Amino acid sequence: MSETNWSREELENAFQNWHATVNRAGSGEGSWRDFLELFTDDVVYVEQMAGVLNGKDGVWAWAEPSLAQFPGSHTVAFPEHFHVIDETNGTIVAKLDDVMSDPGDGSVWSAPHVSILTYAGNGKFSRQEDIYDVTGFLDLIKGWGRRAMELGTFDEAQRGWFEQVYPETVPQTVSD
Repeated sequence: MSETNWSREELENAFQNWHATVNRAGSGEGSWRDFLELFTDDVVYVEQMAGVLNGKDGVWAWAEPSLAQFPGSHTVAFPEHFHVIDETNGTIVAKLDDVMSDPGDGSVWSAPHVSILTYAGNGKFSRQEDIYDVTGFLDLIKGWGRRAMELGTFDEAQRGWFEQVYPETVPQTVSD
């Protein structure tokens, strides 16, 4: 590994911008397209369920349906547990929570993940790798969906998604 020429301040600023951008996109105040602009054109993005995504087009092909549409669109905040900066290698490791929207009762539904970011300069990253417990995330989505259904806060499109992906979570209605 080679040493980089980036200061701790530059790396910290790049991380803070990345984190703020992710939170703006999740909250709906920003866009996941803004997130995409944090990366170099030749970015390598490693996502556990999607695999290795190459270039901005590859990342967008995953991000748009996964993050901008249901159920990803209901992940509304990414509070930070911690982050560490490796100045020598230009690497930042952050542990965040993925927080789902309130299902209607004020409860908080979340699961943690770790993002490893490789800095490329000029506020951009050349690599991101996300690490998380896949089963934990699937259980989070199922549990959140069950609760939203119990509370009657689901719309028909969301119910339809659950009927297709997790039919066992959808209570059957009785018609008279």
